[in-house]
Amino acid sequence: MKNLENGISASLRRRLLAGAAAAAALLVFSAGTASAAANCIKGDRKAPYTVGWANIYSVPTWMKQTEGTITAEVEELKKAGLVKDLMITDAQGNAQTQIQHIQSMIDANVDAIVVIAGSSNALDRVISDACDKGIAVVNFDSLVNTDKVTAKINTDSNEWGATAAKWMVSQLGGKGKIIIMNGPAGISVSDDRRKGAQPVLDANPGLQVITETNTEYNVAPAQEAMTSLLFANPEIDGVLSLGGALSAGSVLAFERQGRDQVPTTGENARQFLELWKEKGLKGWATMQPNWLGALSVYTAVQALEGKDVPAFVKVPLPVIDDSTIGSYLARADKFPADGYIYSDYDKALFDKLLAAK
Repeated sequence: MKNLENGISASLRRRLLAGAAAAAALLVFSAGTASAAANCIKGDRKAPYTVGWANIYSVPTWMKQTEGTITAEVEELKKAGLVKDLMITDAQGNAQTQIQHIQSMIDANVDAIVVIAGSSNALDRVISDACDKGIAVVNFDSLVNTDKVTAKINTDSNEWGATAAKWMVSQLGGKGKIIIMNGPAGISVSDDRRKGAQPVLDANPGLQVITETNTEYNVAPAQEAMTSLLFANPEIDGVLSLGGALSAGSVLAFERQGRDQVPTTGENARQFLELWKEKGLKGWATMQPNWLGALSVYTAVQALEGKDVPAFVKVPLPVIDDSTIGSYLARADKFPADGYIYSDYDKALFDKLLAAK
């Protein structure tokens, strides 16, 4: 045996030792990453966590309702011992201010940042920096370009625009003059809805887009914009509105000018749905759920707890038409008069969405 042992070459011993070392390193790496499966998560982060909510602006009612779902979810997570504090900022519509707010959250070493982006590209650097620092970053509604986030959560905005445009084609038999109402330019959710509509419009050249607008998601500016367009355009056959408050503003402008209402698309804004029913409109709508905010907080905490969350969480778009509008209006008194009637949500729904691949 001694002769056999002595016969083992030095180079073989080196190879065996190198293999053992590599195996040991692999075990260490596996152990170190098993509890941090989601992107961005690293460092010694333990519950209860501090969450940052970097809001682009809080004035529109949709944003206020969305923030309400975030604060409600945080309260539930506090009860479970998973969240300690919620830091809230309001950039008042300024992307550069939002960047400064996110940087402040990074400097404070919060555990998670939830964000609706004021610009699809201006935030990329600071968002990437947060990810590099091991902070869970969940981006919903208006999305950034960078993929250096823990998760992006949204409905399919392209599908939103395409489905609305297809409905308009059907209503007008593929022929007519329409106005398109968009949200603010540069906001990804608005731009993507518009992009989604374009292939449908290209395939139906009989549908003439006579003009289009960009306004913030509020009734008053949308009504003012549509009023000006009504003076300039005596013939309008349809309004392809890509936002709920925009649709309500359009309907009110038509009414004030004594013009006949036309087929109008929109969203689950309470005022639009009520006007739709009251005026007997030909309408179509869908919903950008306010609880995307609550889902984002929940997702960030799940990631911090070591869960493997999807890089993109797609939330299905419902259809609101004459057959379903009643079920939304039946719940109207639970929401602000200028708010959005959104569907119920709970942990079971969130877990189902996070489990979808």
